[in-house]
Amino acid sequence: MPWPDLVDESATVVVDDLSMRYHVTADADEAGLGRTARTVRALVGRGPSMIVRAISSVSFVAHGGEQIGIVGQNGSGKSTLLRVVAGLERPSRGRVLATSQPVLIGVNAALQPELSGAQNIRLGCLAMGLDPDRARAAVPEVAELADLGDAIRRPMKSYSSGMAARLRFAIATAANPHILLIDEALATGDAAFRERSEARMEALRRDAGTVFLVSHAARTIEETCTRALWLEHGRVVLDGPAADVALRYRRFAWALAKNRPNQARKIIDAARQAHEEVAVHVLRTPAPRGIARHARPRVRPRTPAGVTARTREEI
Repeated sequence: MPWPDLVDESATVVVDDLSMRYHVTADADEAGLGRTARTVRALVGRGPSMIVRAISSVSFVAHGGEQIGIVGQNGSGKSTLLRVVAGLERPSRGRVLATSQPVLIGVNAALQPELSGAQNIRLGCLAMGLDPDRARAAVPEVAELADLGDAIRRPMKSYSSGMAARLRFAIATAANPHILLIDEALATGDAAFRERSEARMEALRRDAGTVFLVSHAARTIEETCTRALWLEHGRVVLDGPAADVALRYRRFAWALAKNRPNQARKIIDAARQAHEEVAVHVLRTPAPRGIARHARPRVRPRTPAGVTARTREEI
């Protein structure tokens, strides 16, 4: 059956069959190698190597105007996925195509602990591509969003982790990034800061940008996102409307907290059954060198959320 001629012009990020694994040194008993492994450790001075699969066969397409939450337990691959999308780590398999450089909060801003908050705002804005005049003009607005008060004049090394996270968020959004990646940044600060930061993300989304938000708090995802991905052991359990995914994940987490593994297993199995996939063709298009690459995916729809990417032609 031929593919329908449907070009998705709104796509901003295409994640194509992405996998990431690490080789780590493990304790002999943890590796299950017993006496042999202990002998190896005694001879070479280190433990046996294990392969940790952080993410496995993850595929989806993100679109302009979407705010995508990513939920999952500790170790489910949420932060690794963001780092790969941002181009900070090379995947073991698969690829990421993006229409512009994704900005990961806390990493892209080249901040210096010896400089004041105001000086770091200018430095961070310059690092993100603003010209000197725009970087200087952005200081009052960024300082207002971070809401650090007189601390904006103090060296950043005197800031608490929460204050630093707020400043990084404010700087990262100053350049109006088309693709913004946030890893638990909204967990810091008071209710007033969360309200301001959520309003800022909504403004970015309205400008046809794409926002990814990692959070352990399913309710935050439900209240601030339009779509959500649920990861478990590095795989996508469910990709769909944020309210539905957040509700299922919240019930799953509650069952685990109450030591009801059978109930938790039923919830996650039902979520996997509800997760349907679509296929994606990536058409050959001119692309600049670098991390961010332009893509025009051709989509065969089955469901509005989940995506499995299939490459027709290498870009």
